[in-house]
Amino acid sequence: MFCLRRFLLSPRSCQFRKWSSDSFFSQLNQCTNEDQVFDLVGKNKIKLSEKHVETAVDLLWQFQKKKPDLLRNISYIRDHPHFLILRILAENKIGSMSNEALVKMLYNLLKFNIDAHDSLVEEIVMEGWRRLDSLNMPELSKFSLCLHEQQMFHSPLMGQIAEIVNKNLASMQDTRVLSVLMVTISSVISQSFRDRLIQKAEFLLDTVDPIPLNYARRFVQFLKNVKFCHRPLLHKCNKVFLQNVNQLDVDNVGIILGFYQLLQFNNTDFRLVAKQKLTEMMDDCTSPSRFTRLFAALAPIAEPEVREQLIEASLLMADEFDHLQVLCMIETMQEMACRSSQLIQKISSLLLKYLDLYNPTELTRITQSLIALRCPNPDLYAKLQILLINHLKVNIIPAEISMLIRTLSTLPSSFMDEVVVSRIDAILPQCNLSDLSSFAAALMKWVRRDKSTWQSPSGPYGMLLQKVNHCAHERIEKANDLDLLLEEMKYASGEWFEEVLLEDVIAAFQRLKDQIMWTNVVEFSSFLIRTSFFCPPLLDRIAAVTLQHSDKIYNSGTYSLVLPFAILNYDPPQSEEFFKTCIGSLSCQLGCFEPHLLVLLAFALAIAEYFPENLVTAIFNVDFLTKLDAQLATLPDTLNRRVRLRLMELNRAVCLECPEFQVPWFHERYCQQLQRKSNGSLSALHQQIHSLLGEILGGSHFAKAPALTPYYYGIDFECILDRNKKPLPYVEQSMVMAELETVHWGRDGQYAGRKGLPPGAQRIAVEFLDSKDFCKNSEHLKGEVVIKKRHLEILGYRVVQIPHFEWNSMELSSKDAWIEYLKKKIFEEV
Repeated sequence: MFCLRRFLLSPRSCQFRKWSSDSFFSQLNQCTNEDQVFDLVGKNKIKLSEKHVETAVDLLWQFQKKKPDLLRNISYIRDHPHFLILRILAENKIGSMSNEALVKMLYNLLKFNIDAHDSLVEEIVMEGWRRLDSLNMPELSKFSLCLHEQQMFHSPLMGQIAEIVNKNLASMQDTRVLSVLMVTISSVISQSFRDRLIQKAEFLLDTVDPIPLNYARRFVQFLKNVKFCHRPLLHKCNKVFLQNVNQLDVDNVGIILGFYQLLQFNNTDFRLVAKQKLTEMMDDCTSPSRFTRLFAALAPIAEPEVREQLIEASLLMADEFDHLQVLCMIETMQEMACRSSQLIQKISSLLLKYLDLYNPTELTRITQSLIALRCPNPDLYAKLQILLINHLKVNIIPAEISMLIRTLSTLPSSFMDEVVVSRIDAILPQCNLSDLSSFAAALMKWVRRDKSTWQSPSGPYGMLLQKVNHCAHERIEKANDLDLLLEEMKYASGEWFEEVLLEDVIAAFQRLKDQIMWTNVVEFSSFLIRTSFFCPPLLDRIAAVTLQHSDKIYNSGTYSLVLPFAILNYDPPQSEEFFKTCIGSLSCQLGCFEPHLLVLLAFALAIAEYFPENLVTAIFNVDFLTKLDAQLATLPDTLNRRVRLRLMELNRAVCLECPEFQVPWFHERYCQQLQRKSNGSLSALHQQIHSLLGEILGGSHFAKAPALTPYYYGIDFECILDRNKKPLPYVEQSMVMAELETVHWGRDGQYAGRKGLPPGAQRIAVEFLDSKDFCKNSEHLKGEVVIKKRHLEILGYRVVQIPHFEWNSMELSSKDAWIEYLKKKIFEEV
């Protein structure tokens, strides 16, 4: 090889360059396949210049590029002896190559799967680094893409490229170049640089027409990389996707839907178009690779009959899947909540076969899916545990160790051994709050399984938990950056977090509340919603920032800003102005909201007693409800059920509180279906209270448990008192909603009475309020309890509430005390 290199560089070979140039290029242009190119290279190897080499390599890639994936023979080209000659020639002529040829050579080599540590690839990367300042923007973007494919995401070289982009951003007008650079440098940019890149991308999307689909897709990929759901840019990109519907194939649809899912961004129009396009492609996806990509994109949003077809096709093709395709299948089955035992069994058997091929992250994803699908395969779980522990023994990265331990704890019959203890103990000081939360959750699970350790705080579990607690408290005390603390809290949850950390975290947020700005107020608001923690100073700060910067907060953020005040039942100091500002922002952008989000937002406002007429009119409209139905068919089952429930509750609230809007009640059948699915049995506590009510009222027939009201509110207990507060035998409201004419409304829209009761008689609704009805840290009622009480009173009930902390208090520790308490609540409180 070294002799060949010396010969190829000899002066003699240069004598023929001019003569051979035209002839070689002419013959090269006549080649129709790779073998002809190699024959030509073999015949002229001693005469080839750098131009010949780069052109030959590029032509080889162009031949491959035109072929479908399954027909490409990359390994044949890469291993061909004449391709080795081209690589040797290229390495000897790197210094002679132009910038464009140098970058193109690197790009083509990587397309042929040449290893990143190959000497030629390394030499070209080093030469490109030396020439970095002389590369123009298109060359720089292609060079950065090559580095990105080599996973050099955080390298100093990528940092230098980011600096060049930063200096030249203002003059950059090429959308393709910008989109590539944004993706490749996304790991090494600051928040301010991120915002400038987004601003530039928005400008180009607004001013350049047309925008190819791939450019917009890269902008969305950039947002995914930086974990930032910038909705204005997402909506602009989504518009490009809808304008290029004909270019949407299985790969593009799957990638875009995956990005949207990670960014928690929904767009009804795109999902409906995607569902239609994918359904049309079903018959063409006959290879395992294309089918699994189709299954991943279509199954979660498909109609039930289409899902069944996909499941049947999966069973027929399953044996042809490779290990990555099986991984894709099991994750999609989890997403679609697959209940096909036959498919679960088949895919789990394939996983057992391929399990040794997966890396730790993939093993974690597999475990999560198997647990979610309740896969009954003990052998698979046993092998997973062995592999996870083996990876745990050698891993040194805190986030990955946390991931492995969290995953181990979810496995049936898993246990904590010395390996787990030593790995946790070794990295505790390096862990963030998210990692510590994972450790604590895992330890709590193992504690419950190993009952011998429950009473032993000095045992392995107890001592380790104490260390985890100490590290967590220490980290919270040192926190001085609200955004960083918020990021660490994003996935922290569970019993340990709520009991050990939550109050300290809230105290830290109060200390840092001046850092709540319009840029993070939506995310911070979401944190308070998730924790249900009642903290007026933080809620006041959210309201103040919203009022000050309402013009900067994107319209869909309105829901996250209104929700904590509704859920936590709190009016900020400038309550009326706050809600008017939010409603004003909403009213100007009604058409920009996703249908399901508009329903959720309207119900949140209803809890707070706000019913904007334009919003109510927009929702209770045939066209809107038709669009909502179409969207719900593409949403995950959990979100689908939640939105349908909120629509019913909104319909009920409007009927009860705003009869002047003349919105009809159309959820009779839906409520009946919910009622049939509900469990009507009483808990032990409810049986106790029902028995006591029977003693107080004169018999069990004086109280109904549970009871159903008009508009299908379920109440724990119902009794009837006459005008003299004497119990009356319970009268079953058999009509429920079938005879709503018994509910009378006055001319002012207020409740005027109900037929069927003696004059002056009143129904009493007795509600037991457990801990979930109150904010996490106080005796402050949540908004949904308040709106229910409000509605029951409109329906003519007197509502008696029994808070759990009163019923379970030391003062009420005997039967006599409970009876006196209930008598006072029912007969004395008015």
